[in-house]
Amino acid sequence: MPPAWAADQWEDAYRRVRLAGRAYVWLNLVEQRMRALVHEVLRPVYAPVHGEEWVTAAAGPVGEEWVHRAAAVREVSRRKGYLLDPVDDDPLVFLTLPQLRELMVQHWPCFEPHLVDRREVELALDELEVARHVVSRNRALTQTVLDQTERAAARLLAVLDGTLGGVPADVVEELVAGRYSDVVAVHPDRVRLQRDLPVEDLLDGARRLDAVGIGLGMLCQNYTGKRLVRLAADGCRVRLLFLNPASSAVRRRERELGIGRGELGRSVEMNIMHVRRVRARLRDPGSFEIRVFDELPRFTAYLVEGPRTTGAGGRRRSTDLGVVQPYLRRARGIESPALVLRGGAGQEAGGTEPGLLEVYREEFEDLWGDSRAVS
Repeated sequence: MPPAWAADQWEDAYRRVRLAGRAYVWLNLVEQRMRALVHEVLRPVYAPVHGEEWVTAAAGPVGEEWVHRAAAVREVSRRKGYLLDPVDDDPLVFLTLPQLRELMVQHWPCFEPHLVDRREVELALDELEVARHVVSRNRALTQTVLDQTERAAARLLAVLDGTLGGVPADVVEELVAGRYSDVVAVHPDRVRLQRDLPVEDLLDGARRLDAVGIGLGMLCQNYTGKRLVRLAADGCRVRLLFLNPASSAVRRRERELGIGRGELGRSVEMNIMHVRRVRARLRDPGSFEIRVFDELPRFTAYLVEGPRTTGAGGRRRSTDLGVVQPYLRRARGIESPALVLRGGAGQEAGGTEPGLLEVYREEFEDLWGDSRAVS
């Protein structure tokens, strides 16, 4: 019987797998997108003349050797039954990321109408090369290199394919979000939340914003009045629900936090005055509603509705986002843990099971129905 691994050896192996696995997901996405783009741009140029040999023709004398090597691997894969999907029976599938990059660089005039910033593309690909080399050889990856890889891959995918749906998405969390009821990220406090998801990113392209909390400090103190005016003028309908600064619930919360009488109430009043000034500058004040409620809230939430899109295979890609923080007895809102939710994340097409985002929407509607308008 072979000697067993000690606990620290298993722990080290799991750590390596976690790091390499995350990097692999990002690299896989980048390679798929690069391959699809090369196919879309170069095939119409070469296939009419060269037929199935269009990849060889596109590679030219410089890339002829690695194209022939890819063709040999393809043939072996055919014979041994390694091609599980007929779509993969294509020489382009067997080219590596550096080889796809070489095809793009050689034919940059063809890609230029689609990709404005060549330098950004090449810099991102350079940053990915270390991780690609390490992962392909099953070597140890460091956290620093993984962080660099995730940033570079997200940046590159945004250049190749537009934005990533309103969140600087952690792709791994997004892929498994169906297991966690829409939760795509968890942060220990609001400071770290805003480091990864600034308010301007959360509200980018929003069609509707529903927010509830004691003073809505994340919005009122981190998003300028001019931006709020512009957001509403661009068609975003806004509903803001504050705790009534004159209610007994405010004093109860002040006692929980150990702060002076009236201190929290004044802060809430200032935030309400701020959003009232924003509303006064709008042509359609009815699209910007402000209300107050009297009961101590259990959470603060920013629920953002964005445009709906459908990805490949009919998978829903929702741009509905939410940030939710529970109120803890002895912690201010800025110190409370934060959940980032994406509506429908991980759901299959036609799925009907509601996630957490829908639960908090229902809670918001209940509170809104019991609230009073602020004139």
